[in-house]
Amino acid sequence: MRRRQSATVEQLADILGVTLQTVRRDIQKLADTGLLVRFHGGVRVPSSTTENLAHTQRESLNADGKSRIAKAVAAQVPNNCSLILNIGTTTEAIARALMQHRGLRVITNNLNVAATLSSNADCEVIVAGGVVRGRDRGIIGEAAVDFIRQFRVDIALIGISGIESDGSLRDFDFREVKVAQTIMEQAREVWMAADQSKFGRPAMVEVGPLSRIDRLFTDAQPPEPFPRLLQDANVRCTVA
Repeated sequence: MRRRQSATVEQLADILGVTLQTVRRDIQKLADTGLLVRFHGGVRVPSSTTENLAHTQRESLNADGKSRIAKAVAAQVPNNCSLILNIGTTTEAIARALMQHRGLRVITNNLNVAATLSSNADCEVIVAGGVVRGRDRGIIGEAAVDFIRQFRVDIALIGISGIESDGSLRDFDFREVKVAQTIMEQAREVWMAADQSKFGRPAMVEVGPLSRIDRLFTDAQPPEPFPRLLQDANVRCTVA
């Protein structure tokens, strides 16, 4: 569907060699998670570059892949280091995977991350000030930017809404992007966690080029042209 953008139920059944009933069942599951949009007789890929999926939809979207990514990231995070985690369901999964770490100092603009890691007695959590976005409990705005500029951390662990085929990292809310850019500036290393659905996904606001990150953690081999783009940007890619 990403290649075709839209198709009828009959076309998909013919391409995949399955029954109409199978296609209807599967596209309903995909539509329920927000990956596809149904119309009379067919289905299309969501095309909005201005608005992200709801937080509850993103939580269920590729949850297994995000869990594998989170475990791979946590395995590389040393004890006794400083981190910044930003907004996103993948960074929230990373927070859960860090629950056994010791001596962490974590700065975050994500109240879900803060709530998770505050349960780790060996982790100090520092929460950015600013406007709380109700739909996902992310903290955004100039106050958050100014707060984060006070720190210099070992690793920034960030999520992203989309990585376009020109190598640009993209998101939907310019206020969130400003915070993400500041987080990247205040870290000695930038690690990005992005599941396979983020490759080729459009979004309106540019966060920066791939060269702004040092490591990428994902759950499947990136499709073309991303292997070359990652190599050119000198980004180390870990497939969980």
